[in-house]
Amino acid sequence: MNPADLNYQVVNSFEQSERKPRMEQGQKYRQFLAGIIVNLASVALGTTLGWTSPMGSKFAKPGDLSPLDRKPTDEEDSWIGSLLALGALIAPFAAGPLADRFGRKLTLLGSTVFFALSWILLLTTTTVAQILVARLFQGFGVGFVMTVQTMYIGEIAEDSVRGALGSFMQLFIVTGILYVYCVGPYVNYAALQWICLVLPILFAVTFFFMPETPHFYIAKGRKDDAMNSLRFLRGKSEAGVQEELLSIQASVEESMRNKASVTDLFKSSGNVKALIICSGLISFQQLSGINVILFYSQKIFEKTGSSLAPEISTILVGAVQVLASGATPLVVDRLGRKPILLVSAGGMCLSLGTMGLYFYLDFIKSEAVDSISWLPVASLIFFVTVYCIGFGPLPWAVLGEMFPANIKSIASSMVASTCWILGFVVLKWFSTLDAAVGSHWSFWIFGICCAVAFVFTYTMVMETKGLSLQEIQDRLNGRK
Repeated sequence: MNPADLNYQVVNSFEQSERKPRMEQGQKYRQFLAGIIVNLASVALGTTLGWTSPMGSKFAKPGDLSPLDRKPTDEEDSWIGSLLALGALIAPFAAGPLADRFGRKLTLLGSTVFFALSWILLLTTTTVAQILVARLFQGFGVGFVMTVQTMYIGEIAEDSVRGALGSFMQLFIVTGILYVYCVGPYVNYAALQWICLVLPILFAVTFFFMPETPHFYIAKGRKDDAMNSLRFLRGKSEAGVQEELLSIQASVEESMRNKASVTDLFKSSGNVKALIICSGLISFQQLSGINVILFYSQKIFEKTGSSLAPEISTILVGAVQVLASGATPLVVDRLGRKPILLVSAGGMCLSLGTMGLYFYLDFIKSEAVDSISWLPVASLIFFVTVYCIGFGPLPWAVLGEMFPANIKSIASSMVASTCWILGFVVLKWFSTLDAAVGSHWSFWIFGICCAVAFVFTYTMVMETKGLSLQEIQDRLNGRK
């Protein structure tokens, strides 16, 4: 080849490559920063879930550790435990529409009011009635966070990190639970309320500086704000986010043209399938008995008669929850949602079976009980480990990616309410069930539900690893 021709080809190739737009790498840490800060609300949420565990022993000693002048009755105690779930059941029906009208960010900041007001009521209480009102307000805050936070995460995250960011909720919730487990038994009643009040205030102050989602801005016709939000979240220039912004705009505009109502959720086969998957996963999450263990862990350990102090056993379980939940964001986008959910369901079934076996041997006064006093602690540690890896975080992560934008707030409200209907039922009547059939059958019933969860996951749940939100919709609706 003539050297002049070769030189021309090299120069021409170089000029063509220069004309091609270079793909900006961006800064993914900004998405993780927003994900961590928004999940400070989950830490505040976790304190309300774990609060009843150390409080049970304080309420049992009126005039000493308790602000009450008498011990709550068994009926009052069940309402103190379960009323939060009732509030969390009601709240999503307001949270979803508010998120669409005022934004995901402002609605999440609004949850702070419920949490802060509840801790102030608990600080000043002298009656069970005021405690019940405070627990209801906590439930409102829980419902707001669990409904809107999945929407926020799903709309700020790139496809490659959406599973990891969606898994953060469980990690931060159990961090809040551990926070209460560690502090509650060792401080007085008032100090615990002050310590818990700090968290929603910290969330409000830090999250105030985070961006609203670009999807919400596009829906409100604020394209410049959407551009700035996306630039911050991706760490790219205006040109670097232009293609993604156009894709978001097309998706949101299509959703707005097809503005949905509750009835529209059932008109599309894809939406119905997504609703079955998400509602099923959330239902089995609650039917695993996790809230019973979180709310009453100290009482459960007191019943076992283990040589390890109940409060130490509870802290140990809380620490394991945090470690296990921290593993999920690291592996969920590599292994996929479905395999982890299957391992989680099978592991919970096994651990609840062994827990029930211990209480059965105790029920029949078997001599073997003394030699296996370690079994309840080991079983619950294994249970919370496999729960926190799979069925704790992943149903919420799946919820954030399964529905199109025009129906997402409605669907999120319905699924979150399903969660707390079952949560309320389980918490309110667990004591009655336990007294009627014995602790062994209580745990075995939860174990049977986990076995059904395994079958449901294997047959019904669709893998979403690595798929864009549009690709998920295509698969749900049978489009290639």
